[in-house]
Amino acid sequence: MAAAEKRDLLARMLARLAHEIRNPLSSLDIHVQLLEEDLGRLAPEMPEPLASRLVIIRGELHRLENIVENFLKLAGPSSLDIEPVAIETIIMHVCELLRPEGEARGIQISALIAGSLPQIPADLVRLTQALLNLVINALQAIGRNGRIEVEASLVTTGDAMSIEVRDTGPGIPSEKLASIFEPYFTTKAEGSGLGLWIAQQIVTAHGGSLKARNGPAGGAVFTMVLPLKRKEQPGG
Repeated sequence: MAAAEKRDLLARMLARLAHEIRNPLSSLDIHVQLLEEDLGRLAPEMPEPLASRLVIIRGELHRLENIVENFLKLAGPSSLDIEPVAIETIIMHVCELLRPEGEARGIQISALIAGSLPQIPADLVRLTQALLNLVINALQAIGRNGRIEVEASLVTTGDAMSIEVRDTGPGIPSEKLASIFEPYFTTKAEGSGLGLWIAQQIVTAHGGSLKARNGPAGGAVFTMVLPLKRKEQPGG
């Protein structure tokens, strides 16, 4: 009953959160469009850096809109938009997206890809969000000055892919390891305590697993394992 009540409360909170986020997102989208039109009149030949920044802003706004839509689904039965996905593309996108934040904190973010990897059946938007959450969690854990490595490789059995996010932060207290994926649980001053829970929900919906441990040399290690083939759903 306690777990069911927690899920029901979380679903209501997510619905309210989505509503509150949608309004400013819509306003931002309109004003970015107006800004593009104003700049087009002021400078018909817009400098390339300015144009590329506007493209990034618009792309990230649309990604946020998709996240809001998908956020609600996480509280209920999972439905994924499955397609063949190159995990290298997701990793490089996430690393490039968060690299400026890492540089501002003195944190190096590196992508390590073990050879040529096969595509996996996945929801591109949700899987990107899961990896973003893991790398953001690592940034917050380190705080300043350190290193984050994101490594993808095939597991030894050859039927799944492993994505590891390793950091040089303080690690996870042993007594907290069992609670690290609970909603609203956090050991950091930053963050809402939902990022890791959402990441685990996404990975589980893909038929995979997400586990946390401490590295032998310190820091935390989050390991996402995703199947190379999607199991047939009942009635599908």
